[in-house]
Amino acid sequence: MSRPDLDPDAIQARYISFKDLDCDGNARRVMERIQHHTADPARRSPFWDYFLGKRQPASGPAPDDLFLIHAHVNTIRELFEDCDDEDALALLDWVEEACC
Repeated sequence: MSRPDLDPDAIQARYISFKDLDCDGNARRVMERIQHHTADPARRSPFWDYFLGKRQPASGPAPDDLFLIHAHVNTIRELFEDCDDEDALALLDWVEEACC
């Protein structure tokens, strides 16, 4: 996994249209890494159960992945650091910079 490969001017597109950024797809990739790491019983916690449960709430609208990432970016960063997942950290940084 690595940062999305974009034209150098693509990051500036967020100020205009978010064209070619695939924020939803890249947010989904971040969520997949979170699920992968939190599937390990050693990393399970009430917070991650709560966080992942918010994706499919019992009632009301489900927030999109980008919103959840933005709202919890520091906690997600800590998880990826604890797991030594440099690729996920790079992707998280890119999503935060380009899409949040």
